[in-house]
Order: sequence, then structure tokens, then C-alpha cells
Amino acid sequence: MIIIPARLASTRFPKKVLADIGGLPMVVRTAKRVEHLDRVVVAADDESIIKICREHGIEAMLTSTTHKSGTDRINECATILNVSDEEIIINVQADEPFIETEVVESLILKLKSLQEKNEKFIMGSCYNAINAESAKDPNLVKVVLDDEDNAIYFSRSLIPYNRSGRATYFGHIGIYGFSKKSLKEFCNLSDAPIEDIEGLEQLRAIYHQKKITMIKVASTGFGIDTPEDLARAIEIFL
Repeated sequence: MIIIPARLASTRFPKKVLADIGGLPMVVRTAKRVEHLDRVVVAADDESIIKICREHGIEAMLTSTTHKSGTDRINECATILNVSDEEIIINVQADEPFIETEVVESLILKLKSLQEKNEKFIMGSCYNAINAESAKDPNLVKVVLDDEDNAIYFSRSLIPYNRSGRATYFGHIGIYGFSKKSLKEFCNLSDAPIEDIEGLEQLRAIYHQKKITMIKVASTGFGIDTPEDLARAIEIFL
């Protein structure tokens, strides 16, 4: 199952999920990008998002306005839908209208392989290689990995520090996957100080010593974080 959390009152870019991109609202374009892969549900915090999604044939559900993160929102949605504990749930961000279906499929396959190994906590995400100039952008989250491609840390800062002159930078792609059981476990964890400092919800798992499996993918897509990103996206569809 793919659940797309959509919040109207984004603090950095209000109502961006409804911004028009090539004739479709952003959240709708994102949903249509992945709808052939699995059941897709938009978990929204406002009736206006629900209405627009349904007008375009996208299943949508109203969720609480008080959630701290998109992951908390998809957990509420999955709970209401009575999803089984074993179901793999993919969190695709509403502001990722260019997400490649291959990226989503790779994450699903990886999480299913973890289930086959009877891993107790199943959470995964994706990354790709980025250049040093791109890594300076605080809107592009960086990740540092261990030798098994598990996340050690995520940051908006430039990490690792390039003292040796040989640093390689990896950019985090904003897609997450969980088993339903692990999703619920994640959302029951207490808030982490580093989560609030960086403004990155995935740090909650690392703070509580939960493994986040990372998959390297080839991706040229980008999220819409700023009005400049939106202008770039609109140009692509002109």
C-alpha cells in the first residue's frame, strides 16, 4: 500500500500540495505517478485536499490536523483502514511529483526481503550520490551510512566534513517504507531531541537505536520545497 501524507498548512510553503503542475494539483500528480504500483491513499489534513483528490479519482482520507510528522499521519490512515501488521506501507511525499516508479519498486522489494529474514523492525528509505555543490543546500538532506547501508545520521548540514578532501556525499530521497507493525512502533517512540533540532522525523528512529535500511538508487527527481522548486517543476511541463 502507498499512503501519501498531504498537509495544507505547510510552514515553509503553505498550500503547496495543491499547486498546479502541468494542469494537475501537485498531490494528484504525485499520486498518479505511482497509482499503478499498488493501492494509493492520500492522508490529508483538510477537506479541500480530499475534494480535489476525489475529483481526480484518487482515494483520500481525512486525518488529524495535529500530527507532528507525515509518518504519524500515515499511521493514523493505516490504522483506520485496518491494515494488517505484515502489510508493507510506502510513504511517498505529496511534494514528489517526479518520483520514479523504479525507486518505489526497489524499496518495496527490499522491505519484503527484510520480512523474509524475519527482521523485527522494518524501515527503509533511499539515497543517491550528489555532488559537493548540491550537498551545501540545507533543503537537500544528506545521509551517512554504515558498511551495510544502514543510516548512521541524516542532516541538513554538509556531512561528512571533508577534512581529507575525499568525501562522497549522499542525498536522501524523501520516501519511506515500513511494515505496518514497525510503522506503529515508530510512531509510539518518544520524540527525539535531534529530530526537532534538524527538523527530520527519521532521526527519531536512529535516536532510539532502530535500523533504517537505505537503498542506493538512480534518481533525477526532486521534491518541491520552495517556490523556486515549483517554478522549475512547472517549466518541465510547459
